[in-house]
Amino acid sequence: MLLKKHIPWTYILGKIKYEIAAVAIYAIAFGLWHEDLNLHRITIPLSIPAIIGTIISLLLAFRSNQAYDRWWEARIIWGSIVNDSRTLIRQMQSFINDPEFSVTVSKFTDNFTKRQIFWNYSLGQMLRNQNPLTRAEEYLSQEDLAFVKNHVHIPNALLLLHARDLKYLLEEGLLNPFQQVELDKTLTRLCDAMGKCERIKNTVFPTTYSLYINFALYLFILLVPFGLTEHHGSILVSLVILISAAFLFIEKMAIHLQDPFENKATDTPMTSLARTIERDLREMIRDYEYAHANSKPKVLDGHFYVL
Repeated sequence: MLLKKHIPWTYILGKIKYEIAAVAIYAIAFGLWHEDLNLHRITIPLSIPAIIGTIISLLLAFRSNQAYDRWWEARIIWGSIVNDSRTLIRQMQSFINDPEFSVTVSKFTDNFTKRQIFWNYSLGQMLRNQNPLTRAEEYLSQEDLAFVKNHVHIPNALLLLHARDLKYLLEEGLLNPFQQVELDKTLTRLCDAMGKCERIKNTVFPTTYSLYINFALYLFILLVPFGLTEHHGSILVSLVILISAAFLFIEKMAIHLQDPFENKATDTPMTSLARTIERDLREMIRDYEYAHANSKPKVLDGHFYVL
């Protein structure tokens, strides 16, 4: 996710550098040769590029809105994951009937909590097409690790282990049926959130819509110099580049926002949110040292975004 301040111009211009280079070459060539090739005889009323530009503006506005809706939905989903992760561990700690505060139950709860911490990291890694078992040894027991390694969908396997633990607690009398049902509802909400993320990840934005926009955009760029023939030299080139850059950047921004799980600067900050969840859950199991050491979000020096 891009931070509010310190977004460098190199990042902004870098997204459209190749397109701008192509437009600059075209504008310079037009400015140099339109007299020699008698292109000055071809005059196109400025109203024609203006009409095409208006159509493109409407198309880009629709695309930008749809792209932002996808990004914002992803952020809402991860907000629910943060809340449900906290709720799950709070329910575990308050529901378990352990008046003697036994070491066994305490270790059981700690293991459950660390598994939930890892679930958030694993889900983020999977959505970014990265290894979902990264750092698994830090959070999972050897038994849990051996179990999930046999599965393709690691986050789903972790939820299955959660469900098995709830069944064990019910059978041992540490939970009553009502409490087990409430905990299972929280697991269901986490599973629903995971499925919603996968829906966004696997639903491709209509490619035909992109083709229509690109066709109209490049036609517009092609016609713009013919509507500015009263200008010459650097003024013509500058106007063509600036007008084209505005449309190109809006299109590129929409392209990046429409895919919030691609390990880009515009991503939903899943790793940062997972780190926040880890801090809160570790504090709930009295790991105060880690919680205080990670009380603030980590932003690398020189970076203008968090992942």
